[in-house]
Amino acid sequence: MDGLHDESATGSTPAVSAATIAGNDILVTGGAGFIGSNLANALAGRNDVVVVDDGSLGIEEALDEDVELVERSVLEPDLPTAVDVCFHLAGLSSYSAHESDQTAGVRVNLEGFVNVLEQARKDGCSDVVYASTISVYDDPTAPTETAVAATTGCEASCLARERYAEYFASHYGLNVAGLRLTTVYQAYRNSHAGGPAYPNVVAELADTIAHGRRPVLYGSGERVRDFTHVEDVVSGLIAAANHRLTGVYDLGTGRGVTSNELVAMLTDTLDRPVQPTYVDRPTPDGVLPACGVADPSKFHAATGWEPEIPLESGIERVCRQHEVPSP
Repeated sequence: MDGLHDESATGSTPAVSAATIAGNDILVTGGAGFIGSNLANALAGRNDVVVVDDGSLGIEEALDEDVELVERSVLEPDLPTAVDVCFHLAGLSSYSAHESDQTAGVRVNLEGFVNVLEQARKDGCSDVVYASTISVYDDPTAPTETAVAATTGCEASCLARERYAEYFASHYGLNVAGLRLTTVYQAYRNSHAGGPAYPNVVAELADTIAHGRRPVLYGSGERVRDFTHVEDVVSGLIAAANHRLTGVYDLGTGRGVTSNELVAMLTDTLDRPVQPTYVDRPTPDGVLPACGVADPSKFHAATGWEPEIPLESGIERVCRQHEVPSP
């Protein structure tokens, strides 16, 4: 391909929006999933967007009609990788999925990633942005670039992805950017009308509290996470592609919030004074998947990206669908 086209002002830092990528052929793997569908829909209209998704977690109805869906696995040959930019979001991220079948986790997360990279390279695509996880940090509440550790299968496969990305960038000259994502959330999309709904912890807790049920928290409820709205994640993915980055970057708000604090914010917003129920964690001691707080300073320096939706505003959006309409 002839490279990424953008409509930003020359010589200045482009605005971080879907409008900064236009007139391109774009592939989103895992594109019918939670983050992928939001990204594909944001880019469609100004670009030709094709989604590869095997349907295991994705929801076809979540995609706008001008997004082309190809029902394939990232492990297959002859993927539609002759594009200007590839966003690789396909993968298995849950602790239980990896523990139940380690081989499948490695195949999808690592072999599938390498398969997409190699096909993209051969088809002339030189810009790839992929998802990693903030939980690879040894102390995820105080991330540094050097202190990484794998305590779950997902983390191990994500770290391996990052090394293969480094290899493809250094050996073949590709622009390969990995974004270590935090806890991503949004409202249950169209769930009130029977439409597609993606599970995420903020929406699930809001639904529980709105129906007067006690939310279940693991341990003491003091687990710290960085809750980043999916729209901010989408703008970050686009910024990484727009700036043709290479390397690994944290993508999150940089604000740590405990589960107890999150529940308090939700109960206040919903005006439902329910108390949490505390249970033991279902994972071994020391294993806290999807936990951590980002340090987005490196990514901000490279792109100018900043999150635009503070948690309070995001919670109001999530809770809005639970409001009782006025008579």
